[in-house]
Amino acid sequence: MLIKRKKSDTSGRMLMMGYFKSVFSEQFRSIRANINFSIKDKGAKTLLITSASVGEGKSTIASNLGVAFAQEGKKVLLIDADLRKPTMHFTFNQFISPGITNLLLSNWSIEDVVKDSGIKGLHIITCGPIPSNPAELISHRSMDQFIAEAKKKYDLIIFDAPPLLSVADAQVLSEKCDGTIVVVSLGKTEKRNMVKAIEALQHSKANIVGAVLNNYKLDKNHHYYEAYVETE
Repeated sequence: MLIKRKKSDTSGRMLMMGYFKSVFSEQFRSIRANINFSIKDKGAKTLLITSASVGEGKSTIASNLGVAFAQEGKKVLLIDADLRKPTMHFTFNQFISPGITNLLLSNWSIEDVVKDSGIKGLHIITCGPIPSNPAELISHRSMDQFIAEAKKKYDLIIFDAPPLLSVADAQVLSEKCDGTIVVVSLGKTEKRNMVKAIEALQHSKANIVGAVLNNYKLDKNHHYYEAYVETE
């Protein structure tokens, strides 16, 4: 699964918003189709998006996949589970609190912390106050209870989790999710780090759905297709 970008694109850009017919949006729809095929008939409702290391684009991928699945007609909940360096509140221009930590620490309800993304079918839960013990909070039974309740309300729940090699959070959360997708940044992700990330997921018995190759540069042969898609 590839995400192709031009050199002028920024890492935090919401490609699926305002570029519905662009080649970039087509790439996310292609990833969506591959995910649907991978989890077909498995009843999977929770997806974890992570990467091996920092700065490989996993938050951008998670946000745009949330938009892509919502455009398909699903009721989607996108959660900022990066409780150390959250970014979703910036992406969707929301307050960081209340968020998932309020729910996990204070027994708030989903309705108390969920936010409207501004996109039909897509709701978000931001981080909330940054906790002192993220890994312990993610592994607590309150997270299991939250996931069970969210599955009753939404067709798909997407977690944007921290990088696997930085902290234990993603590894812990991957065990609770139906599927995990690893984002790989072309020219940045080191092979040895990717191997270590996969081994960490296998150790936690995560269901690895696949990988997304980010920052794959478009060559000149794609310009015609891009123009065709945008004017179709």
